[in-house]
Amino acid sequence: MAKITTRKPVRRSPKKKSTMPKWLRNFAIALLIFAFIGLIGYIYRENLAYYFSFKTDKMLREEAQDKKLADLRIQNILLKSNGKLIGIDVSEYQGKIKWDSVKNISKAYPIDYVFIRATAGNDRPDNYFRENWAAAKKQNLIRGAYHYYRPNENSIAQAELFIKTVKLRKGDLPPVLDIEKLPEEQSLDSLKVGLKRWLNKVELYYGVKPIIYTGEKYYEDFLHEEFGDDYPFWIANYNLSIDEIKDKWLFWQFTERASVGGIGGSVDVNIFNGDAKELHYLTVGN
Repeated sequence: MAKITTRKPVRRSPKKKSTMPKWLRNFAIALLIFAFIGLIGYIYRENLAYYFSFKTDKMLREEAQDKKLADLRIQNILLKSNGKLIGIDVSEYQGKIKWDSVKNISKAYPIDYVFIRATAGNDRPDNYFRENWAAAKKQNLIRGAYHYYRPNENSIAQAELFIKTVKLRKGDLPPVLDIEKLPEEQSLDSLKVGLKRWLNKVELYYGVKPIIYTGEKYYEDFLHEEFGDDYPFWIANYNLSIDEIKDKWLFWQFTERASVGGIGGSVDVNIFNGDAKELHYLTVGN
């Protein structure tokens, strides 16, 4: 039998733990990374400055060119719409409006009427509605109120909110139902039922038939067949190939990029398919 020998185990000295706190190590590593990035940025600073200034200038030039083309289109359409009345529509997205400066478009075409968003869905009065509603009247603008319809919310509750919020007076435009989206939780048939309920309840309360606002494609695809003969339509279409209002449209929103004194940012502009006498006839109580 072979002799079995045993070896004494080798004792290893324990590793010394770092005395530097973990957060301090992480901070040092992050500092080194930032220093390295800063060094690279310094070395290539001229190239980077040239690149970013070039991109900025290019974008500014493109934006200026787009604005110039938009302004030319607006002026062209307004010129061709001689005799028809011009108006705008606003909501809280325009912020606080200086109504005493809201006079005209392109400093040449007077603003005769304004549509003001009153409510959205079943629980959302517009934050600036009451202020805008009163101010428009004070400026002797013909005013109209519109409701932004949410397809997935109860139509009767939406109508009741609008009725609670909007008090129409003689000379105001009929109420407007703004429908732009398709439902996510119901069928198209259910959507149409809801729209009819809103329209019927609002018409019964105010004694005047509401106007429907929507995009032209939405109108053609979903509303024309069942609503086209019974309701007046306010159509949004920004197509560059269209430069005059179509006969079947009561109002045409042809741009969202106009500049108007007293309002910050861009504004929607609309053309009424008629003259002052016809617009007066459309108002409540006439």
